[in-house]
Amino acid sequence: MTEVLNTGTDHAAIAARFEHAKAVVREAGKIAMDYYRKVDELVVETKANALDVVSIADKKVEEVIRKRIADAFPDDGYLGEEMGIARGKNNCLWVIDPIDGTACFVNKMPTWVISVALMVGDEAVIGLVYEPNGDEFFAAMTGHGSTVNDVPVRASQIDSVDAGVMGVGMSHRVGSAALIPFLTDLIDRQGMFIRNGSCALMMAYASAGRLIGYFEPHINSWDCMAGIVLMNEAGGWCSNFLRVPGSLENGAPILVGGPNVAAELSAMTGVK
Repeated sequence: MTEVLNTGTDHAAIAARFEHAKAVVREAGKIAMDYYRKVDELVVETKANALDVVSIADKKVEEVIRKRIADAFPDDGYLGEEMGIARGKNNCLWVIDPIDGTACFVNKMPTWVISVALMVGDEAVIGLVYEPNGDEFFAAMTGHGSTVNDVPVRASQIDSVDAGVMGVGMSHRVGSAALIPFLTDLIDRQGMFIRNGSCALMMAYASAGRLIGYFEPHINSWDCMAGIVLMNEAGGWCSNFLRVPGSLENGAPILVGGPNVAAELSAMTGVK
């Protein structure tokens, strides 16, 4: 009989996936680093534009993650940036970005990560973001808090956008008008921002209180799903990404913030 998980009662089944996935992601990180060290030899393909790229490393890392999880949980499904969606026999769906920040990866910049999340039905319950260059592992499971290398962390507690640094992201799926008004408003409020090329990493930083939040006018689910779990479990606030029709496969805006700046950021971006 096919297993169907209940997030309210099947804690052991979810915890087993959490522990297994952490090991898989670490393994995937070693493989990705092997490619990164010889990045000049990689075949790199262009997607929508010259800055939207994919390498053989992305494809191989996603293959490894899917296979290793399937070895332990063969009925689970997958949604990955490189290999698309394959529904399983149960209500578990792993959302995978094998290398978030590929443009950084292929240009020898260290701000790239492996991002893996688990959805049970319509709820994201596991979030894993691994940054191999700094060997930082951000991990969260619903009801158990967020950690960095097993040390508990909290979202920023500052109460004004001028008191910390905001993370921002942008893609050519939307025009400049989707982001520029927010940046203008933020700067006029004496705030500051960074963009490091990886949504998943900046959301992980926000969960650890290093950034006050993160905003991107349109993001794909595999870039942000792990970060949503991390942020929620760190006591932060997240916009209702999954409530946007079609967001799982087609993307939507994302906004996260510390609990005391969430209302201010929401008013500035119009993202609820």
